[in-house]
Amino acid sequence: MRILVQRVTKASVTIDNNIKSEIGKGILIFVGIEEADNKEDIEWLTNKIVNLRIFDDENGVMNKSAIETNAEMLVVSQFTLHASTKKGNRPSYIKAAKPGVSIPLYEEFCNVLSSKMGKPIQTGEFGADMKVELINDGPVTIWIDSKVKE
Repeated sequence: MRILVQRVTKASVTIDNNIKSEIGKGILIFVGIEEADNKEDIEWLTNKIVNLRIFDDENGVMNKSAIETNAEMLVVSQFTLHASTKKGNRPSYIKAAKPGVSIPLYEEFCNVLSSKMGKPIQTGEFGADMKVELINDGPVTIWIDSKVKE
C-alpha cells in the first residue's frame, strides 16, 4: 500500500461539479492499493499517519502529530500511485489492485483511520472522476510505502 501525505490548509474533492468532501487544516492522503496489501499494511500506515509529526509546535518546529493537533483528514483513492514507468512513456498500472480487492481495503483503511483519530474523516469516491483541490501547507509532502517501511 502506498500513500502520499500532504499537509494542507484546506482541500476538497469535487465530483460532477458538486463538492463531495472538504477539510480545513489537516492532511490530504492519496491511497494506492496493490494485490498483496492486507490489514497489516492498513494498521502500519494508519499508525504512521496519525503519529507523523508534521504540524508546527509553539516554536514553529514540525513536532506535533495529527492526533495532537486534531487535524482534519481527507482520503482519496489513487491507483496511479502504483504506476510503473520502467518501459516506454505510457505508465503501466498492472500492480494496482482490481476493485474487488481494493474497495474493501480502501474502506477498511478509512474506517481504521477514523477510529484512530476518534472522529469522522472525509473521503473521495472510489473510482469516480474526482477533481482534487488543495493548498499544500509548507509545502509538506511525504511518500510512504508499507512494503518498504522507510
